[in-house]
Amino acid sequence: MFIVPESEIAGLIDRDASFTAVESVFAAMSSKDAYNFPVIREAIGHADALYGFKSGFDRKSLALGLKSGGYWPGNEANGLTNHQSTVILFDADTGKVKALVGGNLLTALRTAAASSVSIKHLAPKNAKVLGMIGAGHQSAFQMRAAVEQRNFEKVIGWNFHPEMLSRLADTASELGLPFEEATLEQIGSDADVIISITASHDPILMDAHVSGGTHIACMGTDTKGKQEVDAALVARATVFTDEIAQAISIGECQHAIANGTLLEADIIELGSVINGDHVGRSSGGEITLFDGTGVGLQDLAVASAAVDLAVEKGVAIEVDF
Repeated sequence: MFIVPESEIAGLIDRDASFTAVESVFAAMSSKDAYNFPVIREAIGHADALYGFKSGFDRKSLALGLKSGGYWPGNEANGLTNHQSTVILFDADTGKVKALVGGNLLTALRTAAASSVSIKHLAPKNAKVLGMIGAGHQSAFQMRAAVEQRNFEKVIGWNFHPEMLSRLADTASELGLPFEEATLEQIGSDADVIISITASHDPILMDAHVSGGTHIACMGTDTKGKQEVDAALVARATVFTDEIAQAISIGECQHAIANGTLLEADIIELGSVINGDHVGRSSGGEITLFDGTGVGLQDLAVASAAVDLAVEKGVAIEVDF
């Protein structure tokens, strides 16, 4: 068995590798070559934590395994990332444990890669303004990945706690882009691409905020009860997702499905656009929305790539197990 510690991940996997892994696994999911197993995600009644498992199998790459971990909201105050996770890979031919991989940075990279894939395939080609809702740890990863897909000229952002907007300003400056604090109304009217990445349980971006010609990547809702976007906006948009089963149960779509304004049949797999089976955006004035619930196969894809590179570079720790 190989062990790839968290401390080695940054030297192994970059945004390009994450993007390629996630785009490929979305395509494999849509062609039915890969599938996710049911998600387990529970409040454990300690430290306000959410803990669970995401797992799956990709018949094309033979990636088999699970990610175990969750969200500990008090970690940042203690110098740790709030999201903590570990990926365990198994040999698909024998069932033996193949690798144990640190999953914290991988989770941030694969989540950003998912929204970046959606921007590549769904955002207006001439998108100039990137809107960011949320300024937590993940927001910087999201911004860095997003700007690689369109020639953005400006970033505008909003956060529940305005004092945290410095993270967005600093990241934009690093990327050579001006940053402006904005109201939600301004983000809805001015941004060509909007990324929401919060832990909210109440809608933030409302239907009335968004005028049209926009791509929205909803990346924070991954648990029953969470919500970042008004259900009416979801119902008005053309909705794409990583996996439909997760979107309707724990994703942004859960609320519009529950009130009957969106049907399961209305939701489109992003993989079908990647594979050329769906046109994606059909007009300049269309609102497209990506419900990024975060699937186990994303984690397995980036972890598998990390293991291969770790072995190649001689930084994987091999142990008998």
